[in-house]
Amino acid sequence: MKPVNEFPSADGLWTGIRLAADANVEGAIVVEQGAIRWVGARSALPAEFAKLKPHDGGGALVTPGLVDCHTHLVYGGQRANEFAMRLAGATYEEVAKAGGGIVSSVRATREADEDTLFAQSAPRLEQLLADGVCAIEIKSGYGLSLEHERKQLRVARRLGEAYGVTVRTTFLGAHALPPEYAGRSGDYIDLVCNQMLPALAAEGLVDAVDVFCERIAFSLAETEQVFKAAKALGLPVKLHAEQLSDMGGAALAARYGALSCDHIEHLSAEGIEAMRQSGTVAVLLPGAYYTLRDTHLPPIDALRAAGVPMAVSTDHNPGTSPALSLLLMVNMACTLFRLTVPEALDGVTVHAARALGLQDTHGAITPGMPANFVLWNVREAAELAYWFGQQPVRAVVRQGRIAIGAKE
Repeated sequence: MKPVNEFPSADGLWTGIRLAADANVEGAIVVEQGAIRWVGARSALPAEFAKLKPHDGGGALVTPGLVDCHTHLVYGGQRANEFAMRLAGATYEEVAKAGGGIVSSVRATREADEDTLFAQSAPRLEQLLADGVCAIEIKSGYGLSLEHERKQLRVARRLGEAYGVTVRTTFLGAHALPPEYAGRSGDYIDLVCNQMLPALAAEGLVDAVDVFCERIAFSLAETEQVFKAAKALGLPVKLHAEQLSDMGGAALAARYGALSCDHIEHLSAEGIEAMRQSGTVAVLLPGAYYTLRDTHLPPIDALRAAGVPMAVSTDHNPGTSPALSLLLMVNMACTLFRLTVPEALDGVTVHAARALGLQDTHGAITPGMPANFVLWNVREAAELAYWFGQQPVRAVVRQGRIAIGAKE
């Protein structure tokens, strides 16, 4: 792995590119001090930029850097055995009751030290970065104690620093009930709210707070308790909502101005309206839908009609979405959920950035924003959704540096 400070600067004039908004016109991007200074048609380039250091895009298509807005990237072990159990007919809930599910990853994560977790997580991040990802959310939730949640969040911060990628950390202490709190969910939520969250926030390890609100996880009342604790600390919230049943979580999250509600296969009309009013992003996770062989589609038409922004993410996790390609999720969002190509691409750029509160710095190529963009070896944007199993990245500019595709 090359140190971040050895990535060459992207400053200069980028030509020989086609902007996704109008792929038939040669475009140009000016980068100065790591930020976008100007973008538009090559023919309209102001003369003052004409003699800047040149970067030839070789005719590549350019999009904003991709944003993976829902991942559980840092964990110990893997759960291929549960994949086999589901193939043999076990349900998600049956796997959890048999001692598998989230708690099995908790055991492996607790057994691993910080350096081991970093070493296991880094190759996963590298795979996602090779797909054009320039910002990523990484949740905790496999530690379920202060010591081990801290360990996960520290690794997430280290990954961002080591790879020069924007990492947003989300505290998901309310992911599952740890074995030592069996039958005492109230006591555990008190621990999450009164000890774990305040301590981790004080250490600067938390950018947002999430809860798994579901029959096999935490109730609506317990979810609201966590939201109140987050609000008291000035932290935004998001929610694993309506994945297996309609718990009313989305409407609750919207009342707290949630950044996003994620999964949402069982989202109700009331939940959609609440999200519309609050500006909450709907995060679609086709990898989990596919892996669980779900048949209950998210209410895409209703979300579209209501104008609720739809993001798309890998939901990378060891149990229900071991996906390491955001482009594959773009394809799945189109084929499984019937998103259009523009909707799916917006889902991994502008709307995904909004789902992380990063709309001012990511998800678009706009003057004043940090330079985060991808050059693709494709003729048209539809190819980014059409191919699967291919990595058409030509170059990646991440945080104002050429992270992939620099000439040696």
